Amino acid sequence: MAPTVPEASTTSIDASVPEIFHPDEEKALLEESNTEKANANKGFTSGEYNSALQGYEKALAVCPTYLEYDIAVLRSNIAACHLKLAEWKQAVDSATQALEALDTLDPPREPSATEKDKEGEQGSGAGGKVEEIDDATEVRIAALTRTSHTINDVHKLRKKALLRRAKARQQVGGWSSLQGALEDYQAVSKPPHQLSSLDQKAVQAALRELPAKLDEAKNSELADMMGKLKTLGNGILKPFGLSTENFQFTKDEATGGYSMNFNQGGK
Repeated sequence: MAPTVPEASTTSIDASVPEIFHPDEEKALLEESNTEKANANKGFTSGEYNSALQGYEKALAVCPTYLEYDIAVLRSNIAACHLKLAEWKQAVDSATQALEALDTLDPPREPSATEKDKEGEQGSGAGGKVEEIDDATEVRIAALTRTSHTINDVHKLRKKALLRRAKARQQVGGWSSLQGALEDYQAVSKPPHQLSSLDQKAVQAALRELPAKLDEAKNSELADMMGKLKTLGNGILKPFGLSTENFQFTKDEATGGYSMNFNQGGK
């Protein structure tokens, strides 16, 4: 029988602020979730990836939704199962969900140009702008602390999820996915992420190889798109005794723009 999840014991006026369970209810649900996760971990270790996947899904079903770190761990583990099963798109989706959960605890923020200049002058010790924490984030961070986790744990888990999504995106292939993989590898190669020597080698190799693969995929997809547009254009122009061959496009190397010329003799 599926576990019965008790109703939240508090009512929140602000819909963006998650409702939390009574401490005893929260503890019981988390313990049940962790038991399912532990069993799934054993399945994963023994190579029973489908069984592990089901176990992580069960753990996810009973875990309080505001325990974003624990949710992210399960989502990341689910992504790992999909990777082992060569289910690349599902792995991308699960890793993305893990990262979205972590972003509620520690939103990634690109430093402004001014901050970058200051960091260059003062070194890495110069902190960025302090952001005000809203009520929803405060509730989630309190839950993070209550379950004995830290922002450093969030950073470590984000690294794992980024690596898993990057690997899956590489396998999906195509211009968009390869671009996403490149961005993930670039993100994980920067602080605060700390890579093992093995991961460092893998990331560096990917950063060397992906640009060429990305250009190849881009050119292939553009050529395919232009071919389809040409076929569509010929279908439209045929009733007028014309084809796309009647129109010639010449690139202006100085401006990068194109000019169009009509050629009556084209076929």
